[in-house]
Amino acid sequence: MAIEGPLRELGLHDVFQLLDLSRKTGVMRVTSHLRNNEGLVAFDGGAIVYAEIKSNPFRLGDLLLRAGRIAEADLERARSIQEKEHGARRLGQILVALGALSQGELARQVEFQVTEVVFELLSWQEGFFSFTEGPLAGVPPDLMVRIRTESVLMEGARRIDEWSRIEAVVPHVGVVPVLTPGEGGADAAMLDLLPGEWETLALVDGERSVREIAQGLARSEFEVARTVFGLVTTGVVVLNDPGTERRARPSAAGDVGALIAAAELRLEHGDTGAAREAAQAASSVSPGEPRVHLILARASLREGKVEDAVEEARRAVRLDPLSCDGHRWFALALAAAGRFAEAEEQFTQWERLADASVGAADRETVAAAKTAAHTLAQLLGGVRG
Repeated sequence: MAIEGPLRELGLHDVFQLLDLSRKTGVMRVTSHLRNNEGLVAFDGGAIVYAEIKSNPFRLGDLLLRAGRIAEADLERARSIQEKEHGARRLGQILVALGALSQGELARQVEFQVTEVVFELLSWQEGFFSFTEGPLAGVPPDLMVRIRTESVLMEGARRIDEWSRIEAVVPHVGVVPVLTPGEGGADAAMLDLLPGEWETLALVDGERSVREIAQGLARSEFEVARTVFGLVTTGVVVLNDPGTERRARPSAAGDVGALIAAAELRLEHGDTGAAREAAQAASSVSPGEPRVHLILARASLREGKVEDAVEEARRAVRLDPLSCDGHRWFALALAAAGRFAEAEEQFTQWERLADASVGAADRETVAAAKTAAHTLAQLLGGVRG
């Protein structure tokens, strides 16, 4: 079986899904002349077992070093041996033989490397692909893993969705981050940044692009772009686009959506203080924005400030009575406050507003929460009575 065509007509996500459902074994090659790049993905019974890319931004040795799995001396020694053997053995095999790395750790890092290559290929919107069914000739058996294609596609879809938010600030990976003069750059030492943000900031020199920083850190372009997104929205860096010779920075006129997205990312990382700052910045630009109050409600819940969470969620629902998220978080805040009958009402409102786009898992979760709220309301009502 051979499948081929331009990515504009049939995206890789759909092709991967087809190969997964039909349990195909074979090799897919993807080429992009625009990127001057090409990649390869091998499938065995529909599962992803190997992937590589010409640009190779995910070199195994660099990944192992950055993850702290090996020392720099081990890597240099292994590369020296590999050079003397003229590439007869792969770097991972040499590191295992030297005792610098366990076989299990090597397998985990190879799986990460393969997954990141696949995510990179899934982001391509232009180019050409071809899949040839048959034995996996030429695929190195010592570097083969087994990853469920479905799980990769789900994570890939999440990344694509997040890219749509990131692109509002970081339009492409060719932009160059520059320290903010007199503001973020001067006060960077006082900032409460995450470890990944400090790593990225260390390579911001006004010359390296987002892509080059990703290569220098042995991290995916997506991960670095997301980090730069946060640094821009908090005013630590601005972006210089060499293609247009201009700088872009969300201003006070600004990008409420980007500030809210930054606040949500901070919440995901558990940094409620930074989430509050971004949400309040968005509120100063657009007073009465319901999503701001929703973020503040979620932050208050994480901090155990239940009554504050109830009031912020109530404001969000008043400002946007048709918001499913608003009613769900309002219900959760009320439940945390022990106001179970009111929480049940909000869960019911969520069910009324939920449309066909809401997944079965979310419906089941809310139904279970509503039942629990109802039961607790009944029990407490009986006790009080």
